[in-house]
Amino acid sequence: MDKCINFCGFMRHLIDEGKLVKQGAEIVKALLEAQSPRLTNIAEKMSGKSDRNYKTIQRFLKDVNVKQLLMRFYREEAEFVIGDPTEMERYRAPKTSYVGTLSDGQTAGYWLMVLSTPFRGRSLPFSFVVYSSKTIGSQCTSRNQEHFRCFEEIKGLLGERPLVLDREFSYEELMEILYIEHIQFVICLNLGSQHKQARLIDADGEPVKLFIRPGETIIRPNVYYLGTVRVNLIGHWRKSLSKPLWVITTLEPKRGLEIYLKRMKIEESFRDCKDLLHLTKLMNKKQSHLEQMIALSLLAYVMGVWFGEAIRDVVYGGLEIAHLPDALLNRPPVDPNLHPKWLLYSGLFVLLKQKLRISHSQLDKVTQMASLAFASLVFGNVRSFV
Repeated sequence: MDKCINFCGFMRHLIDEGKLVKQGAEIVKALLEAQSPRLTNIAEKMSGKSDRNYKTIQRFLKDVNVKQLLMRFYREEAEFVIGDPTEMERYRAPKTSYVGTLSDGQTAGYWLMVLSTPFRGRSLPFSFVVYSSKTIGSQCTSRNQEHFRCFEEIKGLLGERPLVLDREFSYEELMEILYIEHIQFVICLNLGSQHKQARLIDADGEPVKLFIRPGETIIRPNVYYLGTVRVNLIGHWRKSLSKPLWVITTLEPKRGLEIYLKRMKIEESFRDCKDLLHLTKLMNKKQSHLEQMIALSLLAYVMGVWFGEAIRDVVYGGLEIAHLPDALLNRPPVDPNLHPKWLLYSGLFVLLKQKLRISHSQLDKVTQMASLAFASLVFGNVRSFV
């Protein structure tokens, strides 16, 4: 990553105090350069002595509620909100209070449940919760309650935007709450084994059989999931896939399927956070410290993606720098047929892994334009929280 990049313009839109702006910008830049969320790795990439830098990071995390800053990345104009948990492995941490066992019942780790909005081929995280088999047991909660806790924080922001969720969320209790709260949703059915049938009935009380052939699309409006929650059902079996996809939604069925197929954006973001920023390296002893570092890493991820996409548009898309704000906030006016390399790389990969083919003066202009667009993202969201 180019050492001349200045993230102060970005951080200034999030924090008011000048000293914290400078510290935050340097920490974010160092985290991206280190490609690691570990404090020791970040401190080594900052200017000056690493032990002093280590204390600077600790003071910054004490003075700034980074998780609250993350909420500013909610995109008010987003078409939908994606919710998804990912497993975070933590080897050799049996005594850490928040570390339990993952789905296999053996591997130590916790779940990171993230809410994000789509952005090009990725998504921008704005909220999360952390839970594990151990915290669920010690706090007398359940996985379902942790999901509700995550959705409760943002239900006022959703409006008519649907919440897009994967198979593990297809349980009655959640759908009933979403229905009561008037939250639109798109959820993939969890059928488990090949012969399992979800408990769906039609308006006449007859069971709905989930039978479909390769290449077919089947729509069943106004069916009842587990006999209580009225939904629209759509099944689709793409010939290239080994099994069909069944989606239940409160939206028009074809629209629900179209939106669900875009859910993979958050999977790409998880992969970036784990493979490029190595989020799984976090080793905090206290859950409160862990959540601050996760928030800081996700904040750095959003800045890295935003700025990286700007560089990608200019270097590989041939875009005029003056057009960057509009391109970042809307659909980028890049013709992939004329610029095939634009499709090969994500913005974060361009920023972290490639030597930038751009002069320092152009880089400064890109930073200014990207920061200008970033302000529209952040300050547009301030209104939604008031």
